[in-house]
Amino acid sequence: MKKVAILQSNYIPWKGYFDLINMVDEFVIYDDVQYTKNDWRNRNKIKTSSGVQWLTIPVRQETLSQRICDTKISQNNWGVKHWNTLKTNYAKSKYFNFFSPVFEKLYKDTRSEWLTEVNCAFILTINKILEIGTTISMSSDYKLSGDKVERLVGLCKQARATEYISGPSAKKYIHEDIFKDAGIKLTWMDYSNYSEYSQLYSPFEHGVTILDLLFNCGSSATQYMKSFNL
Repeated sequence: MKKVAILQSNYIPWKGYFDLINMVDEFVIYDDVQYTKNDWRNRNKIKTSSGVQWLTIPVRQETLSQRICDTKISQNNWGVKHWNTLKTNYAKSKYFNFFSPVFEKLYKDTRSEWLTEVNCAFILTINKILEIGTTISMSSDYKLSGDKVERLVGLCKQARATEYISGPSAKKYIHEDIFKDAGIKLTWMDYSNYSEYSQLYSPFEHGVTILDLLFNCGSSATQYMKSFNL
């Protein structure tokens, strides 16, 4: 039995993204698909005393068909700016000082001009903190062909998946029969009913970067995630 998930890279994703990673044996970062503007690829939310705020990596979008893996960062000082914003808003959180050496170094030392490489660096670092041992691969490691759903099935077959776990938004375009015909079980991820934790600022907001959970809860962060408590 082998569980696989396939998802585009996100910038400092929310806790549900890492729950999905932790629930599978192999997580494929699907980055040779179209880059979507004003999406999670290059931005995410943090909590501040005045409400939710976006942290956005500035990128160049030269064509509408531009792939995520071909998307370049347009400013080289974004990391310092983002770290200073995080420090301003989370310095008073209980575990900020515990994690700050890791993330300050990551933000200040990351020099890649490629969005995918930056996203992967953060994802792998957070996986290590959460002790997630899932294999991380890239869609470019596989041969892709066909339409949107056929490409997903093809990836699953090449990865020798017996079960594919998908985010619920894919229900809009995935026809379950194609996975059934391929002998692959299709399971839908459920992002509902997460427990609230002690956030620095109210009202509580689930849909923020997982850094919020780490800075506020430290080693107990996984108690507020689903896959660690199955």
